Amino acid sequence: QVQLVESGGGSVHAGGSLILSCAASGFTYSRRCIGWFRQAPGKEREGVAIIYSGSGSTNYADSVKGRFTISRDNPKNTVYLQMNSLKPEDTAMYYCAATGQFGCSLWPAPRDFVYWGQGTQVTVSS
Repeated sequence: QVQLVESGGGSVHAGGSLILSCAASGFTYSRRCIGWFRQAPGKEREGVAIIYSGSGSTNYADSVKGRFTISRDNPKNTVYLQMNSLKPEDTAMYYCAATGQFGCSLWPAPRDFVYWGQGTQVTVSS
């Protein structure tokens, strides 16, 4: 049974840092594209970062480039999102998600991801 479990959310002041973790069971992370998404109240879910299957190369939304880093620990089957220089506009529920097959487009939409975690809240105060 496939399961994704996020952890690491919390409340920080602007300029602070958090690291989110997403542990997977039931499949091998390196064979899936893994994305971090976020959704603020009243807004659509948006992609934040992605790490591609196989190579582990990464891509980021413009709003987080230079501040967030996605990485993958293959032995632990865990994906991380290091978030630095946090801003109040980063406040949202953060979700990790995995595709159902090897490979994905350059910037897949939420509908392209089959497996989702339960989410973890990140709140950044000014």
